[in-house]
Amino acid sequence: MESEQLYHRGYCRNSYNSIASASSDEELLDGAGVIMDFHTTEDDNLLDGDAASPGSNYAMSNGGGAPSSTTHLLDFLEEPIPGVGTYDDFHTIDWVREKCKDRERHRKINSKKKESAWEFTKSLYDAWSGWLVVTLTGLASGALAGLIDIAADWMNDLKEGVCLSAMWFNHEQCCWTSNETTFAERDKCPQWKSWAELILGQAEGPGSYIMNYFMYIYWALSFAFLAVCLVKVFAPYACGSGIPEIKTILSGFIIRGYLGKWTLMIKTITLVLAVASGLSLGKEGPLVHVACCCGNIFSYLFPKYSKNEAKKREVSYYFPLKTLWRSFFAALVAAFVLRSINPFGNSRLVLFYVEYHTPWYLFELIPFILLGVFGGLWGAFFIRANIAWCRRRKSTRFGKYPVLEVILVAAITAVVAFPNPYTRQNTSELIKELFTDCGPLESSQLCQYRSQMNGSKAFSDNPNRPAGPGVYAAMWQLCLALIFKIIMTIFTFGLKVPSGLFIPSMAIGAIAGRIVGIAMEQLAYYHHDWFLFKEWCEVGADCITPGLYAMVGAAACLGGVTRMTVSLVVIVFELTGGLEYIVPLMAAVMTSKWVGDAFGREGIYEAHIRLNGYPFLDAKEEFTHTTLARDVMRPRHSDPPLAVLTQDDLTVEELQATINETSYNGFPVIVSKESQRLVGFALRRDITIAIENARRKQEGIMLNSRVYFTQHAPTLPADSPRPLKLRSILDMSPFTVTDHTPMEIVVDIFRKLGLRQCLVTHNGRLLGIITKKDILRHMAQMADQDPESIMFN
Repeated sequence: MESEQLYHRGYCRNSYNSIASASSDEELLDGAGVIMDFHTTEDDNLLDGDAASPGSNYAMSNGGGAPSSTTHLLDFLEEPIPGVGTYDDFHTIDWVREKCKDRERHRKINSKKKESAWEFTKSLYDAWSGWLVVTLTGLASGALAGLIDIAADWMNDLKEGVCLSAMWFNHEQCCWTSNETTFAERDKCPQWKSWAELILGQAEGPGSYIMNYFMYIYWALSFAFLAVCLVKVFAPYACGSGIPEIKTILSGFIIRGYLGKWTLMIKTITLVLAVASGLSLGKEGPLVHVACCCGNIFSYLFPKYSKNEAKKREVSYYFPLKTLWRSFFAALVAAFVLRSINPFGNSRLVLFYVEYHTPWYLFELIPFILLGVFGGLWGAFFIRANIAWCRRRKSTRFGKYPVLEVILVAAITAVVAFPNPYTRQNTSELIKELFTDCGPLESSQLCQYRSQMNGSKAFSDNPNRPAGPGVYAAMWQLCLALIFKIIMTIFTFGLKVPSGLFIPSMAIGAIAGRIVGIAMEQLAYYHHDWFLFKEWCEVGADCITPGLYAMVGAAACLGGVTRMTVSLVVIVFELTGGLEYIVPLMAAVMTSKWVGDAFGREGIYEAHIRLNGYPFLDAKEEFTHTTLARDVMRPRHSDPPLAVLTQDDLTVEELQATINETSYNGFPVIVSKESQRLVGFALRRDITIAIENARRKQEGIMLNSRVYFTQHAPTLPADSPRPLKLRSILDMSPFTVTDHTPMEIVVDIFRKLGLRQCLVTHNGRLLGIITKKDILRHMAQMADQDPESIMFN
């Protein structure tokens, strides 16, 4: 049996059936130091025997069972053992034991709350601590989200100029109070100065353009350099989206510091810098990481959560009703704070508020579905290209220079983006402009249509008119912006700066959708007599809404990348407020998912989980192969025999030798080598702690002391040293399957019960063991992937 990390689902007295309420956890790392031990005194029975105070006499059953007048076996340790109840970095929690600890804590509180008013107050505090945590998390998340958005807008405009009247105002805010702005040029006011005006004293001409170009690149590189340096020096975990790691942590994996205060602070600062640098990334994904950091930090203020890893993760694989209500309440608090801050300046909670005045028609489902096809193709292409580039970054020397890579990508982005107004502006502003329907208050190039009055070329605010030169120029610029966004997003996602994928994906889809929408609009205008338009689009009528196509395209591309369906439609509703367009959105999102799944069922976050080797067993992934448990279990035919412990004929020296010579984290206990009848399962960590504490607290424990896992001591010679009883650390109900169990059932059991390993038997005789790592390796092998790719990287 090769070196596997054999985790144990835990043991709690009178709680053998608690496995039914456990959530899934993961294990992936080899090693011998996993910390999986009990914390409460009721479950800390590391040594069986009668408890006694230090210094008292003990009675020991020796050779023929005659009691000794000197000592008892230490059965129960009243004081907590250092290190018990905690977990090492890059290890997984024991769901069952954590649930057991929480039930025991709850029973203690209920039993004591009637003793005094203080105990009753403590019980109320414990009951309401969950609501307090989500309230604080909602307040902090909403405040940070609003501050990040305001700061990012200000720093993004800083690349183009500065407000002389108030430097903390962005371009839009600077011109709010100006009386010298015009309707056509509402973004120009004397208070706002470009860098060319400040440095050269001129606003027009080649010199001013070059100066503005240079300052744009300078600020972009400065922001990107500062962001990557802060991440590299202070909080390496602050890079990336954070969603793959959050999903892994919620499944039970421990990554120390990933949700800590330093990560929160650096991620908040560098997220603003990264967005302001103009890189093709968004802030929505990293905001999930920020919110999780807030929740993790506040949870340490309450013992109910600080001492129980499972309580921190109660939204992972199961979602109880109380968690649903608390999540709703946290969202309510965050929305209240966000509305109070009003970061979008429109007194609304949505980022891209839309208000279309034209209904959609049944025929338009065809272009909507085509946008869904584009979104699926884009998602499949992006996932493969981005994963290939990230894998190359990991396997070559290029990945050793993250600062240089960020600077290089930022420089290319700034140089190419500045000449095109649709790539120069903030991506969120670009999406808002693409979503907006043309009206009398819009001055965008996208709304410059020709008017037919007297054949003049005056512009009209009424859509469904011939496109003017501004619209055609905007179409070319959008096509170039689409190509630019597609290429740069591939190389940007995965840089060592905070980088989200929602906004770039939505921008790509919105650009494609707006192009299709304008094309459909002009087609309906010039060919209104076609049977496709004849029935519902009259001459001069407002039939097509290009902004709707942009919204549908954005949802389709985001769905193609993330493979989300229902939640994605809800997210688009939240971002736009366009509830009445549910059918076009659903049609496009479902089409994009079907097309994307034809090339691979993994979304971008699942692909990055697999790339990094995170211990995550996706419940959505189907296992349809016909292999059996005996095909996957260890040991194989070419492996050494399974490392086991016998129940009553090992010495302390032999037990320590077994531990030192192997790197397994758990050992099956059998009756004897001849019978191979299974007794239970013992963790390496528990055995080590039991021996160390027995030597420290008992006299007479020697290397040749007999170790037994049975209820009664074996018959020993009268001159034998004191035996060591380890029955209390033995899990006597390990999960077992027969060797003929289909792997499809085994995989389902691991997913739903959160097992770390199960033992394989045949007619009650132990044959082998299947760990979570074996499951992951087997699934990778069945998918024609490298079985070792599941190793944590």
